[in-house]
Amino acid sequence: MKKIGLGADHGGFALKEVIKKHLLEKGYEVEDFGTHSTESVDYPKYGKLVAHAVIDKKVDCGILVCGTGIGISIAANKLSGIRAALCTNVTMAKLTRQHNDANILALGGRIIGDVVALEIVDTFLTTEFEGGRHSRRIESIESCELF
Repeated sequence: MKKIGLGADHGGFALKEVIKKHLLEKGYEVEDFGTHSTESVDYPKYGKLVAHAVIDKKVDCGILVCGTGIGISIAANKLSGIRAALCTNVTMAKLTRQHNDANILALGGRIIGDVVALEIVDTFLTTEFEGGRHSRRIESIESCELF
């Protein structure tokens, strides 16, 4: 079973908690990098914490939540080796795993409801990377990264 790293700012805290409960009920191991309340915090901190855990292989993949999912995904994507994808529906979650080998899912806690979010999470975690022609494209993305 996969180990999942979770992170959120205050705008994503409530959805992160829903996701954490769901993952634990499904038997996933979860590492919660915070935040742990609705007190205002800066999302880049949590995006970077989860991204570093993915890079360092302390977790298999990550899930990040902020108000829109945009800021926290931008922060995570600043790190080499991270492919954080903001998804608002199941199709996006499926395709980002199949085609982009995304290793972090980003969600907007103020954008989507809990039911849709959990469907997206389940799809993201159970969909495999297709490889093939998509591997060449991932290698091309990685060649742009600064180390």
